[in-house]
Amino acid sequence: MRTEFKLKTLAVGLLVSSMVACTGKTSENNTSCAGDTTCCSKDSVCNKNKEMTYTKKYTNADFYKDGKFDQEVAMKAFKDMFEFYGVPFTPLMEKDMWVTDFGLGDFENVGMGGIFWVNDQEHSYFAHEIYLLPSQMIPEHAHMKTKFPAKFESWMVQKGMCYNFSAVGEETPNPPALPESQKGFITSKNFVVQQAGEVVHLKKIETFHFLIAGPGGAVVSEWASYHDNAGLRFTNTKASL
Repeated sequence: MRTEFKLKTLAVGLLVSSMVACTGKTSENNTSCAGDTTCCSKDSVCNKNKEMTYTKKYTNADFYKDGKFDQEVAMKAFKDMFEFYGVPFTPLMEKDMWVTDFGLGDFENVGMGGIFWVNDQEHSYFAHEIYLLPSQMIPEHAHMKTKFPAKFESWMVQKGMCYNFSAVGEETPNPPALPESQKGFITSKNFVVQQAGEVVHLKKIETFHFLIAGPGGAVVSEWASYHDNAGLRFTNTKASL
């Protein structure tokens, strides 16, 4: 009987301990359990597989000094997002990664970071990583035929999520909020919500399209035929790459 009582007492103790670990509450205080995926903050649901969302930390007030785009601050913002998502900032990225506001002066909402891993004219293939801060949009654009075939591309979200817009198809209801600076320059009204691990293809060659990151930003891999910048067309004629 005494042995059975001890086993029951031990079982109850383990149950209470697991409840404390899950709720983040103790008899003395609340703990955030930082870094422990089995333990959630007092304001969260306990979910081992839940990925916390990166939050916006920079605005146009940070990105522009006397009206000039500060690329160093933009890189700092991306590095902060990389750290959150566990994306290594490699020596090659240090050397070749670029950031742009497309000359539109609204990097908080319209811009990107990127690196061309490969852009092979001879063999006509292209590999690109796209970096988007929270709710950041790439201006609507299309790739036209030049002396090279029009670029065809596919995208896979690696981190975060994005809305993938196309001019092909019926207008999709309930779109995300789009930057005020791009109102009047958007013809792509059909979109899909693209989550991490999902692949989306350009619906039709030489058609307009764009990406806009979700509230947690996005890291997106792009594979395509050769990118000839001479074939790039923006609906916003002030935009350039």
